[in-house]
Amino acid sequence: MGHSLNAALLQRDHRHLVHSLHSEKTHLDGRVWVRGEGCELLDADGNRYIDAMSGLWNVTLGYGQPALVQAAASQMGELAYASGYSGSSNLRAMELAERLASLCYPSINRFFFTSGGGESTDSTIKTARYYWKAMGKPGKYKTISLMGGYHGTTLASMCATGMPAYWPSFEPRMPGFVHIPNHDRYRYPAVEGQDPGLAAANELERAILAEGPDSVALFLIEPVCGAGAYVPPPGYLQRIREICDRYEVLLAADEVITGFGRTGRLFALDHWGIEPDLVQFAKGITSGYVPLGGVGLSDRVAEVFDRADSVPWMHCYTYSGHPVACAVALATLDVIESQRLVEAATRLGDRLHQGLRNALGDHPHVGDIRGLGLMAGVELVADRSSKASFDPARKIGPAVISEARQRGVVTRGRGDTIYLGPALVASEALVDRVVDVIADSVRCVIDGT
Repeated sequence: MGHSLNAALLQRDHRHLVHSLHSEKTHLDGRVWVRGEGCELLDADGNRYIDAMSGLWNVTLGYGQPALVQAAASQMGELAYASGYSGSSNLRAMELAERLASLCYPSINRFFFTSGGGESTDSTIKTARYYWKAMGKPGKYKTISLMGGYHGTTLASMCATGMPAYWPSFEPRMPGFVHIPNHDRYRYPAVEGQDPGLAAANELERAILAEGPDSVALFLIEPVCGAGAYVPPPGYLQRIREICDRYEVLLAADEVITGFGRTGRLFALDHWGIEPDLVQFAKGITSGYVPLGGVGLSDRVAEVFDRADSVPWMHCYTYSGHPVACAVALATLDVIESQRLVEAATRLGDRLHQGLRNALGDHPHVGDIRGLGLMAGVELVADRSSKASFDPARKIGPAVISEARQRGVVTRGRGDTIYLGPALVASEALVDRVVDVIADSVRCVIDGT
């Protein structure tokens, strides 16, 4: 594959743009995308790639969905913008909130809209602090989250994100953020006679007691961790809900990745039959076509917003309830429902996981294959019996991802774990192709075959 135009464009790009996770070497080896068609991307040299990550988990309906394009264009012509500040609203924002109330967890009926996941995390943290002050417990301000959890990279959301690589360049971090060990079934230390789900969940109770229950406002968790596709063990989330209730800590579900069908439920906590006090979302609500996120508030939390003695909620975004974004979200929900894409995520997810197990389950350097629905992680290890990791200097994971790109599949990963998250509209043949390419790439990099 030639990359003459692509390479020239990257040099042009590099003169004036700074990118997310900026790295000159990584960037100049990248691609300039000029077109998206279905589940495929075309680069500037005309090379075609399967997008096995749905962008960044967000392009759930694939590229070129005419209903979403039409919804945006129509709304721009009718009302391109309206303030979402108190005393101002628009019909699309109202309609989206009503629609979400009918689809979300039964106790969640009020919504605040943002422009994405990081803003949603900040809004969740501030909502929890506002709630406890209104409840006469101003000392409750701390947020607890998981190591390995990802909640964004604004300053507050970065502090909640449990990935130390995101911290050093921007420290000192804000006070009031605490992390507990991940429930990772593959690596969480087993204790004989202890149920692994309950043992991992009890890390939260230990942290609350160590910090002091009167100081903890919020526990924030992804139902399935996007960075690594970690699925909680049985009983874990039910125990988490019990602990939050016992110590008066709000439970927030970060469904930025899992929301709107990716795991085989419209919202992922439904797999475990529990409800959060707050739910944050973004990505799939517009299939990534325009930026939109939000936070859903339980009736118990929302009640304090309307008290006669409540102080104004001094939290505001210029683009909250943006009518064009809300119009695209409504069209996205229509497509998800009319094409039965939540069911498709279950069916295609089963095919993805079974395919990965068949192709790589016996490979001596594949330690774990995990995930739920159209979220998958393949963890590569130096020694399967001891679970020892490869020397990071070998960059095995990045080499597999690079090899897959050479074979026409683009995806992402962290360390030596490969992530996969095809669009909900993917075909069975496309899922099969992704599995084949990842398996071939693993064998090529590790076995030299």
